[in-house]
Amino acid sequence: MSLAKSYTAGDATWLQSFVGLFFKPTRLQIAALCVRPGETENEILLVSTRDTGRLILPKGWPEPHQQAYETASTEAYEEAGVLGQADTRPMGTFRSYKGLGNGSKIRTKVMVFKLQFEKQLKTFPEIGQRQCHWVPFSKGIELADEYALKRFLRRHRMEIA
Repeated sequence: MSLAKSYTAGDATWLQSFVGLFFKPTRLQIAALCVRPGETENEILLVSTRDTGRLILPKGWPEPHQQAYETASTEAYEEAGVLGQADTRPMGTFRSYKGLGNGSKIRTKVMVFKLQFEKQLKTFPEIGQRQCHWVPFSKGIELADEYALKRFLRRHRMEIA
């Protein structure tokens, strides 16, 4: 009898858990790249993380009852009070890490949707938890605190600037 055939259903669960110790799947997050006209070039929105204050795009976990582009709009509203129209197709993706409350990090794949700014509300769900920074696109590349986000912005300069 082969080794694979000797396992029962319960053993298969154990085996999957064992493999999970060595391989962790990438988890998907959805981000909004909020863009508005600026004086010399388009501006983008960076928000601070709640724990370390790093500057990132508004992003979050997919919502089961929403399309991904709708989730991007929701994140822009919740984290920065930004309302606007998100493209229905993503601009692209980049790899990142999500810090957890216990100090550990998990690898994520961030799907980015461009959101054309319409207005920013004075009150929103995460007001006081994050700082919002509208910056010229070229300055945003410098200020972003994730190398992969910087690379993503450089790669998509022609779609934004």
